[in-house]
Amino acid sequence: MPSSPLASRLDVELKPDRPPLLRVESPLDAVSWASEHREALRAQVTEHGALLVRGLELRETDQAGAVFAGLSGGLMTEREAFAPRETYGPGLYSSSTWPANQPMCMHHELSYTVEVPGLMLFACLTAPGQGGATAVADAEQVLQALPTALTDRFEREGWLLTRSYNDEIGASLAESFGTDDPATVERYCRAHAIDFTWQPDGSLHTRQRRGAVVRHPLTGRRCWFNQIAFLNEWTLAPEVREYLLDVYGEDGLPFNTRFGDGTPIGEDTVQLLNSTYEEHTRREPWQAGDLMLVDNIRTAHSREPYTGERQVLVGMAEPCRPADCCPTPEASQR
Repeated sequence: MPSSPLASRLDVELKPDRPPLLRVESPLDAVSWASEHREALRAQVTEHGALLVRGLELRETDQAGAVFAGLSGGLMTEREAFAPRETYGPGLYSSSTWPANQPMCMHHELSYTVEVPGLMLFACLTAPGQGGATAVADAEQVLQALPTALTDRFEREGWLLTRSYNDEIGASLAESFGTDDPATVERYCRAHAIDFTWQPDGSLHTRQRRGAVVRHPLTGRRCWFNQIAFLNEWTLAPEVREYLLDVYGEDGLPFNTRFGDGTPIGEDTVQLLNSTYEEHTRREPWQAGDLMLVDNIRTAHSREPYTGERQVLVGMAEPCRPADCCPTPEASQR
């Protein structure tokens, strides 16, 4: 993509194995600085898919939230979360609660929802002792690198996400839907193309089919956009998978993914997806005070295992509905 005049105003470091990095002198007021440079920063994200800003010295939740709001024009309320988060203000969250020794592999945030965030914002208030990077991968490049036969199938059929809600693993019903009132949950599911079944014990089981390849709303380019590998049973650590299968059974896993026609996805396919992501991963260790902006359609992100304390705030913005969010009947018949 050609460089825009706005993007060229910032001196961004570009290295093959790292996200674009902008170093700035610590401003007296990070909120004002971000607002003043908003258009240039957003132009860099449009051009490169992600941007890490170092030097803003973000240390407080309120400060980070104000920077997020100024850069985005308003933050989204998360729905259908797969893991709990702490809430620090409207649309301002902690990173997902996930074991520090387990990776969160590459994914696009909320890619299984009808309305997805177009922009992700991250602020590192406390950097971990080791690891813990929020790495990124270009979804256009990943799509091109995957076998055509595989991507063609997913493009025809889409992918299926199944979820079984409980109060032990993953986000609870209330954490995911903002309520545990059955009637309200049912209205949400009907409005967002989610099939649901209430189990005899009162728990909820859902199925939703979504598109695996979407066109970027600005560039029109095709992107590998989904959470097929991340939410699949074969991405879990073997001991975790065995425990969950033993306790909940194959049909009761907190989350799992399948081909769009309901066929199970094999371990070899999941390994191929994750290894392809790894080949295209760019990573830069967090430093306290860092800000990262990520185009959620074009760029997948991950969270790597870490030691020590890690506090990263998250905001989601610019809700959009990808044109081919769910495969059409015509596409499914091709």
